[in-house]
Amino acid sequence: MIDLKLLQKYNVPVPRYTSYPTVPNWKEKIDTGKWMDVFQIDFGIGNKQSGISLYIHLPFCESLCTYCGCNKKITTNHNVEGEYVKAVLEEWRLYLNLMNEKPLIRELHLGGGTPTFFSPANLQLLLSGILETAIVHREHEFGFEGHPNNTTKEHLELLYRFGFHRVSFGIQDNDPEVQRIINRIQPFENVQYITSTAREIGYKSVNFDLIYGLPLQSVDSIVRTAEQVMSLKPDRIAFYSYAHVPWTSRGQRLFDEHDLPLGNEKIQLYQTGKQVFIENGYHDIGMDHFALPSDDLYKASLSGKLHRNFMGYTTQQTDTLIGLGVSSISSSPHALVQNAKTIHNYYQHISDKKLAVEKGHFLSAEDISFGRYILDISCAGRTRFRPDDMALINRYCLPQLLSLEADKLIVLKGDELVVTELGASFLRNICSAFDLFLSRSATGQRQFSNAI
Repeated sequence: MIDLKLLQKYNVPVPRYTSYPTVPNWKEKIDTGKWMDVFQIDFGIGNKQSGISLYIHLPFCESLCTYCGCNKKITTNHNVEGEYVKAVLEEWRLYLNLMNEKPLIRELHLGGGTPTFFSPANLQLLLSGILETAIVHREHEFGFEGHPNNTTKEHLELLYRFGFHRVSFGIQDNDPEVQRIINRIQPFENVQYITSTAREIGYKSVNFDLIYGLPLQSVDSIVRTAEQVMSLKPDRIAFYSYAHVPWTSRGQRLFDEHDLPLGNEKIQLYQTGKQVFIENGYHDIGMDHFALPSDDLYKASLSGKLHRNFMGYTTQQTDTLIGLGVSSISSSPHALVQNAKTIHNYYQHISDKKLAVEKGHFLSAEDISFGRYILDISCAGRTRFRPDDMALINRYCLPQLLSLEADKLIVLKGDELVVTELGASFLRNICSAFDLFLSRSATGQRQFSNAI
């Protein structure tokens, strides 16, 4: 167990660092033409070297889970599927027009929302339209997010035929009272059935998403959930801190904040869940993730091939990510962009035969350099300082780094930083030492959730 005072000290608002700079520091409106130029250049280099990653956001859900901070559209009208698939395929064609060769897809992820809201037939239409115009890398990794209540055997079989061998099921919590208050009633029998079905079909990696800090959670309920999860032995577990941001996610205003476990109580939930996972043979991977020794994510962490992007941790090393669909994020070595956040605006862009990007940031040399430190720390637990950056590091980073070293979270060896075993539980805090936007900001950090 980690010392409670240390956890309290570092339980402050910090980003999750799926990008640097983080989204709140991007411009609300960017030059789409400039993004197109940057994308063409970066694609021309990266596609030949390692291929690209592709993320498709499928935003529809039949009911609102009140904890959720994702971009989603609640509806029971499944007639929306066809129009959305048509728009995504048109957006893909707009990107194809910018490419001077067939894209080599190394990584593909379907996120949401609820991707399995879509029928197998519409998913087939979507994926056929994309993959028929591309080359699939022989070492590809395709994964999708599935809801245990509506993911069917037909969904799993169809996606498996398209090369999807990894699935992530949103479990969150198994306690009936917690499920009731977050409006996600999900019998454990459904989780058992769909997990065993995925494995029978041949999926090689099954991930469970769990959340600690939800309303009405207790140490006892976390233990019960964790032990039930252990009985199914998922290959990976993502153990996320509930991010209470009602100022950006209105659904979170639907329950009483007095029901939330806060402070020491929430820290205890984290410590308890983590202990159960470690005792059952899982290894702590980066931020929030645990994996069995047989899983590719653990193997990548040992071999130095672990990578992190907007889709989270991955074993694939690509520099270019194309995000399709409403609110999706794309990235290249020199730019970060986000699509329109509303369905209406997204459709309008596509109808006008224009890319849907609105918000974004074009990376400076400083951004690239300090983003590399953050990526190294979050994936490899170590980084080496460039001589050209030392003036900025000494001015903005060193005071925090010395404090982290005093608490035995890192070791500084000349131009190298190494995260200690203890520090592995505080990666977000260590990464934040290199966030020059935070260091230079005169405003508060309310837009970020606490580290724990």
